[in-house]
Amino acid sequence: MSTPSIPPDIAQVLSRHPARVVVHLRDIRAMIFATASEIDGVGPLTETIKWGEPAYLTGKTRSGTTIRLGVSKLAPDRAALFFNCRTNLIENFRAHFADDFLFEGNRALIVPTLIQPVKTPLALCIRMALTYHRTRTQGTSTQAANGKG
Repeated sequence: MSTPSIPPDIAQVLSRHPARVVVHLRDIRAMIFATASEIDGVGPLTETIKWGEPAYLTGKTRSGTTIRLGVSKLAPDRAALFFNCRTNLIENFRAHFADDFLFEGNRALIVPTLIQPVKTPLALCIRMALTYHRTRTQGTSTQAANGKG
């Protein structure tokens, strides 16, 4: 699947960041679309603006949680992905990829300046976010079936 062209409102929001960061945010955007297309049951993504940032939702299937793109207050010169702070995503990312990324609290994954070395871990994080609700539901069903729910 090819990455859709960037809508004008998204391009305008991205243009507020330094050019080097915009390049990384565009690469991550493309990775989000590519990853979504590789996962059965995710369906088409909705691209919109939430809280002043580009946001990507699995609106039709509701399989995942929203991913937003921007920069963190801790690292305004680096691209960041933001997730709902009520999920356990950042906790899981931190447990598995502490050497690959920086994190801001329980809501942001900060991407290193050079994105290529962390492409695989970043794609895995995106995959986890795009299937978050589906995975939680399956985990809950499995726990209930095993008498643990």
